Amino acid sequence: MLTVVPGPSDREPAEGAGGSSSLIDEIVREGARRMLAEALQAEVDAYIARFVDERDERGRRLVVRNGSHQPREVLTSAGAIEVTAPRVNDKRVDPETGERRRFSSAILPPWCRKTPKVSEVLPVLYLHGLSTGDFVPALGQFLGSSAGLSGPVITKLTEQWKHEQQAFAARDLREVDFVYLWADGIHVNIRLEEHKLCLLVMIGVRADGRKELIALADGYRESTESWADLLRDCKRRGMRAPVLAVGDGALGFWGALAEVFPQAKAQRCWFHKIANVLGTLPKSAHPGAKKHLTEIWNAEDKAHALHAVTELEAAYGVKYPKAVAKIRDDLDELLAFYDYPAEHWQHLRTTNPIESTFATVRHRTKVTKGPGSRAAGLAMAFKLIESAQARWRAVNAPHLVALVRAGATFINGKIVERPEGRAA
Repeated sequence: MLTVVPGPSDREPAEGAGGSSSLIDEIVREGARRMLAEALQAEVDAYIARFVDERDERGRRLVVRNGSHQPREVLTSAGAIEVTAPRVNDKRVDPETGERRRFSSAILPPWCRKTPKVSEVLPVLYLHGLSTGDFVPALGQFLGSSAGLSGPVITKLTEQWKHEQQAFAARDLREVDFVYLWADGIHVNIRLEEHKLCLLVMIGVRADGRKELIALADGYRESTESWADLLRDCKRRGMRAPVLAVGDGALGFWGALAEVFPQAKAQRCWFHKIANVLGTLPKSAHPGAKKHLTEIWNAEDKAHALHAVTELEAAYGVKYPKAVAKIRDDLDELLAFYDYPAEHWQHLRTTNPIESTFATVRHRTKVTKGPGSRAAGLAMAFKLIESAQARWRAVNAPHLVALVRAGATFINGKIVERPEGRAA
């Protein structure tokens, strides 16, 4: 019998019994076991009651109880629980197939050895840095069992992730409209190969303001042809041209974008541009340069931004012409965001959605010294992004995204009801 107040023999754990479960764990597991047993019994009773009127030619019921299955251990978030599921004898025959009908529990399917929550946490822990060899010692004692925690289980999961990534890469894009697009190339070490894996990543904003992974592919050094292949594939699967694409100025992406989606506008990433400018300056000049650059990208409107560019040129143009040229040469693309809603500016100035998401990928590859193959690296990155995607928030003022797609005119972040050149 389960007791809540321990007896004298229960107050002090026996010497050497440090690995035994605490009383509170036993209470939780026993409660979970009883609740599961009652739920399974109620499910069987409801199934039998549904067909109580169905009888054979001798008047015997066709659906009846038939004892219990062999006990089995199920791993749950409350720990390992022994379950004895009731069994049903269903003598009905499917008139179409001629086969016997069978009862299958929706609560505890015959193949189930772990609850979905435990199954979900294993790949999450692996993706975030736990080695396959650490699952048994790390989780075995916590869950009360080491069943289903071995390295081969995770290995099977990685094979499943590869198939999921391949299905994602072939999905139909005709029903989704991406208005904004971020593009970047992420380099990941491959443990068993000499060359790094170059992940070509595209994340988009749907017409309803939600962010979503568009594509993830293995490219070759962010080359124009690699990006063009990816964009052409997306177009073939039904993707429309984005209104605005955001990316690093060094990408081969821009040449590919001009070829595949020439109507799309370009916005250079300020995060990368600032790093490029500072790379041409001595460290002593960084504080002042950062202040000037902030005055440009954080200006209240385009006129103030252009004035800040003039001040930057006056301060650094003579001594450091290369630094100023990096701003002047890409000025139109750096200030393109002013032609879109002010509420969206903070999203459009950088490729931060990709950079922040791939911080997890870099952490995982640092722990494991990189994936073992390019396919494994691609699958792992896909699952990490898929996991992170559930936490992505929509862009500010999501209702304005549809107006951008519709061709509404924005000047300095504000919508213009009747732009010049249009009939009143």
